[in-house]
Parts: sequence; C-alpha cells; structure tokens
Amino acid sequence: MQSLKDIVPAAQNNVNTRFIILEKGNVTMEGQNKTCLALVADETAAVHFQMWGDECDAFEAGDILSLRNGIFSYNNRNNLVLRAGRRGKVEKVGEFTMAFVETPNMSEIRWVPSNSSNKTYVQEAVLSPYSRIFPPKH
Repeated sequence: MQSLKDIVPAAQNNVNTRFIILEKGNVTMEGQNKTCLALVADETAAVHFQMWGDECDAFEAGDILSLRNGIFSYNNRNNLVLRAGRRGKVEKVGEFTMAFVETPNMSEIRWVPSNSSNKTYVQEAVLSPYSRIFPPKH
C-alpha cells in the first residue's frame, strides 16, 4: 500500500492505496458518463479523487476505500486527480475510523516532467496548501 504523499503523476495504473472520503462534490454528466469529484485523504496527504458511473452513487463521505491499480493523472479539465481508471478497482473497506490530514493536497501541486525522463514527474511548485475545490470550513 502506498501513502498518498508518495504518489506521483504517471500514465500507469500502479497506485495501490487506502483513504477516507472527506467531502463529495455534486454529480455531473460528461457526455453519457456520470462523474463526481471527492476530497480524500490518508494520514500523510489529501488528493482529489474522480469517481465515474456507479462509483458516484456507491460511495459517500466517511467511507474508507481501497484502490487497486489506480492512476494519478490529468483529467480532461487539466487537473490532477486520482481515479480507478479502466484497469483499476475501488471498493469500500470501512467507515469513519481513519486518521487523516488535509495538507498537503497532492492535486494542488504543479508537477513537471523529470529531466531524466518524460514518463516521470517531479514537484515544481505548491499551488495551494489545501484543496481549492473543497476549501477548509474554518
């Protein structure tokens, strides 16, 4: 299992992690597909998680999810999101009882291709210490 702070953008389905849903956004339609964005976190970091289709109805705030073979990449709005993708699988493994932090938010970091490889990315800048889509309530 990877910690959220250890994931980096890649065009590979290689993210295996566990997290809790902190907030879930509204369900929208993208063409024929139902989609929604959520703020998720573990004890090391937070990230935006993109849900598709039945996932939007299956999971709620407070659910603890396990993601296997997920992908951390840009969605069509050019935002970095974690998602199951076509090859990944996400399932509910618990509720409510999980330690988490809301910063750093891995989706709020600007990532650039590494000098050594266009397939690996490195952090260039922090855009915001917390989610700008789901800002803190205090």
